[in-house]
Amino acid sequence: MSVRYGLIGCGMMGREHLRNLAAIDGTRVTALADPIGEMREQALREADGAASFADHRDLLASGLVDALIIASPNHTHAPVLEDVLAGDLPVLVEKPLCTTSLDCRRIEAMARDRRAPVWVAMEYRYMPPIARLIEEVRQGTAGRPRMLAIREHRFPFLRKVGDWNRFARNTGGTLVEKCCHFFDLMRLVLQAEPVRVHASGAQDVNHLDECYGGERPDIIDNAFVIVEFDNGTRAMLDLCMFAEASRDQEEIALTGDAGKIECGIPSSTLVIGRRAPVERMGESLPLHRETIAVDPAVRALGDHHGSTYFQHRRFLEMLRSGGRPEVTVHDGAMAVAMGEAGEHSIREHRPIDL
Repeated sequence: MSVRYGLIGCGMMGREHLRNLAAIDGTRVTALADPIGEMREQALREADGAASFADHRDLLASGLVDALIIASPNHTHAPVLEDVLAGDLPVLVEKPLCTTSLDCRRIEAMARDRRAPVWVAMEYRYMPPIARLIEEVRQGTAGRPRMLAIREHRFPFLRKVGDWNRFARNTGGTLVEKCCHFFDLMRLVLQAEPVRVHASGAQDVNHLDECYGGERPDIIDNAFVIVEFDNGTRAMLDLCMFAEASRDQEEIALTGDAGKIECGIPSSTLVIGRRAPVERMGESLPLHRETIAVDPAVRALGDHHGSTYFQHRRFLEMLRSGGRPEVTVHDGAMAVAMGEAGEHSIREHRPIDL
């Protein structure tokens, strides 16, 4: 029997969810909701026959769906989740869980005793090169993990309906909106909890000539963030959003006491190197290089290197097996807390203890 999905939020990411679900057997999108008619019309072209609602509460009352996807703008997640969590439908909610830690704590409390699962959409976990890096770390390929470096050098924020993503009050700030994925990866890869965040960043290049209703955008476009963890490991994020001319948009490197594991996206590469005795210092050490295959048809379904597809398959398996979310509400809340701490660190010019 097909699982009937309802989509709340029919913008760019919502439609990526539609395309990926259409490629997975046993799923149907039977209802969608968005307050903007044009967004609903665009989504209906990819979900032909779905019921359409201007208000998500009408979708919730319709009885037409078995599970929900929330892909509305960041600042709407908390109020939408308050309505959704009052019911008993399984939920996949886009990142960030909410825009503030205060809202996250409230949502976490609401979800704690709920029978139906809530899964936070952290797509980067499911990008095949990153998934492979995590697998190698778990197998001990690099020995005991000590440092994790994540670099994202990319294009500026795209335009969204109503230009909501130009203002930190709607997004939580760039380190919450864009980088919660990376803070989630830090906790996942290092298997540790953050204790301190140091960040330096600014809005130096992007959106400086834009004005909306008399307001200038206030989102940073570059930052360095260092996170210290409770097991003595540390991680670094190097973010630049005016670096389109890059070899890879994302580069991740885990270094342990026995070696180093690197991956790149979109090149889909994996490189493994192992340490050598001191007497071999100066030699060119052998590296294992591999291209991680991703079906081009799957990659074409969205902008996240196939990860939305693989995440949906895992979510569907959970629904059918009665399992538990792989990315919990607590995971989502911690990623927001780390990004929020980074934003505070930049504004206050000091490290933030978590």
